[in-house]
Amino acid sequence: MKVVTGIVVLMMVLNSRIDAAVQVDPAKIDAIFTDLKSNTAPGGAVLVIKEGHTVFACGYGVTDLRSLSKIDAHTNFRLASVSKQFTAMAVMLLVHDGKLRYDDRLTDVFRDFPAYGRAISIRHLLNHTSGLQDYEDLMSPDGGASLEKIPQIKDAGVLALLKQQTTTKFVPGTKWEYSNSGYAVLAMVVEKASGKAFGEFLQERIFGPLKMQNTIAYERAKNEVPHRAYGHSRKGDGWQETDQSSTSAVLGDGGIYSSLDDLAKWDDGLRHHRLLSEVEMRPAFTPVKLDRSAGVPPAPAGSALFRGKLAAYGFGWFLDPYKGHARMWHFGETVGFRTAIQRFENDKLTIIVLCNREDVSAEELALKVVDLYLRP
Repeated sequence: MKVVTGIVVLMMVLNSRIDAAVQVDPAKIDAIFTDLKSNTAPGGAVLVIKEGHTVFACGYGVTDLRSLSKIDAHTNFRLASVSKQFTAMAVMLLVHDGKLRYDDRLTDVFRDFPAYGRAISIRHLLNHTSGLQDYEDLMSPDGGASLEKIPQIKDAGVLALLKQQTTTKFVPGTKWEYSNSGYAVLAMVVEKASGKAFGEFLQERIFGPLKMQNTIAYERAKNEVPHRAYGHSRKGDGWQETDQSSTSAVLGDGGIYSSLDDLAKWDDGLRHHRLLSEVEMRPAFTPVKLDRSAGVPPAPAGSALFRGKLAAYGFGWFLDPYKGHARMWHFGETVGFRTAIQRFENDKLTIIVLCNREDVSAEELALKVVDLYLRP
């Protein structure tokens, strides 16, 4: 390890096979994260992979306010919605096994699901076109309970809430609308089709084979997160630990913890098709097309927008280009955490930013690093 301007650089490997034109001064990357540098405040971690090699990996700030342990490449962050790509992969593996089909309906998987589930396919759930009600809107208020006592809903609870509904927000397949409900249901689909707990299936079929030894679907009182970073929010001039909320126990939409070390293995697994073939992965990287058949009217203007831009989504990945470069990406936002992954396969570039504080945009930080490597 090498100390650069007081910051511990965890790994820095500049490989001779990388074209000199795309090499970036590590100090320029480090400067982007200046505001996260602290020995007493939460921060984050950043990973840059170029041409299949880690060229920059660095931790900033501390994992929590009690131990003041420094964040490093082994620190595990709650990934929030970056978890969705693992949920999608679990479903795809079950399709590979012949236990699921993308066109299976919710009523095929859950025989007791209400009639409206006949119109919702596994594919609709994967690409956010199901129209399912938002489970957070259906939950009872927590009544201001403390973090330790706050009632937490789980994926099974989300499914139960949706079974109490009688209709969707729109005709499935006719509109795109980001849905945490859909991915919570997908976790239950994985359990039903595999006969195993969701976290167990992830471990056996994804984390284990890729040697992601410290990545887990966290379940309070059932397992522990090694090298754990806790989430934080600003409180006046200081910080408050805000690590859990009423939705933090839902796994399918955001309950996975991982580190720079393990996510580098995930990136390698995607690049080399270690879990599924290139052909089998193709649906995940194909933007959804909305159904305009059967006289269904077009969605209202702007309804396909996400953060002010047209949404292009596959299975667990946004797929819109950046400055003319094809990319697959995702963000994660939950209480106390902000995360982002930006992958440019044609440019052989991956940027990952994980933060255990919610006053920053991991997505914007990641794109600032991207800008050092890519030109319009």
